[in-house]
Amino acid sequence: MTRFKIIILFLSLLLSACGPSTQPSDLAAQQTAVAGTPGAVSLPAATLAGTQIVLPMVMRGTEGSPTPNPTQPLPPTPLPTSTTSPTLTPEVPLRFAVIGDYGAGGQPEANVAGLVAGWQPELIITTGDNNYPSGSADTIDANIGQFYHAYIYPYLGGYGAGADQNRFFPSLGNHDWVAANAQPYLDYFTLPGNERYYDFTWGPVHFFALDSDPSEPDGVGSSSPQAVWLQNALAGSTRPWQIVYFHTAPYSSGRHGSTEWMRWPYKDWGADAVLAGHDHTYERLSIGGLPYFVNGLGGGGIYQFVNILDGSQVRYNAGHGAMLVEATDSQITFQFISSQGEVVDTFTVEKQQ
Repeated sequence: MTRFKIIILFLSLLLSACGPSTQPSDLAAQQTAVAGTPGAVSLPAATLAGTQIVLPMVMRGTEGSPTPNPTQPLPPTPLPTSTTSPTLTPEVPLRFAVIGDYGAGGQPEANVAGLVAGWQPELIITTGDNNYPSGSADTIDANIGQFYHAYIYPYLGGYGAGADQNRFFPSLGNHDWVAANAQPYLDYFTLPGNERYYDFTWGPVHFFALDSDPSEPDGVGSSSPQAVWLQNALAGSTRPWQIVYFHTAPYSSGRHGSTEWMRWPYKDWGADAVLAGHDHTYERLSIGGLPYFVNGLGGGGIYQFVNILDGSQVRYNAGHGAMLVEATDSQITFQFISSQGEVVDTFTVEKQQ
C-alpha cells in the first residue's frame, strides 16, 4: 500500500469516528459569524474528500496590539513643581515732622532742629508760636530761618539757601498774632489760600492748617466761616488720611488747659487726627475715638501738667523734642522723640477698609 493510500484510509476512519459530517454550508456560516467578531482573524479552510475543515482562529488585540494586562501598575503621578512667589516691593511711607512752640532761637530749638534734620523728612508742619516773643519782623529769621531755611520756599533770609519747593507749613500761634495782623508771619511765608488757614496734599495725607486765635477774621467757633470751610474741605478729600493741626489745644492736661472754642466735631467731619500745641508738653489723648496730640516742646520753656484729663494716655515733659509721622495708604504712625533720641511714644492707626 502506498503512503498516499494509508493517509486517505486514516482520515476516513477518523471522520467516521467523529459522527455525521458537517455540511459545507453550515461551516461557511460559522466561519462568517466568527469572522465578524471584532479582533478575530480567520484562516483559509482546507478541503479533504468533500469535507471542509475550518482551522482554529487566532485572537489578537484591537489594531494588532497585544491585549493589555489589567493588573499592570500605572506609572506614578508626577509631583507638582514648586512656584516661587514674586517679591513684593514695600510701600515707601511719607515722612513728615511736627514741631510746636519752637521759635525761641536758643539751644533747645537748635537741638530739636538737628533731631528733625536727621530724620530727613519730606516736609515739616508746625503747631504755632513760630516767633517769640511778639511775632516781630526783627526776630523772625533768627527764630525760624536760622534752623529751618532748607525747607522754606521762597526763602529770602540770610542763613543760606532755601528749598526748591516749599516744604515748611506753619500754623499761626498767639505769639505770632502779637504783631499787628500777624503781618511779619504773612510776609515771611508763602502759603496756600489766605495763608492764615489753608489745606494741601502730600502723598497719602491731606493736611488742614487752621488759625485758632481769636484774632482770626473768619472766626474760631464751630459754625464760623473757617469751620464751614474745614467741614467742606474734609468732605471733599480723597486722600487716605486727613490731618488737622493748629495752635491752641482742644484738650490738654497742661498749664493752659483745654481751649473749648476749638472743640469742633472733627471726627464727624472726617478727620483722622488733631494736632495742637500751646501747652509746652507732649500729650496724647483719645477723645470720642479720635486721637488728639499736644506737641509744644520744640524749643520754648517747658510746662508742668496740672489737671489730668480723662482720655489722657501718654504725657511727657522731661525735655524737648518733636514728632515724626510716617504714613502709607494703609496705616499712619505717630512718634514723639526727645532731643536725646528717646522714643517717648508710638501710636499707629490702621486704615479701616
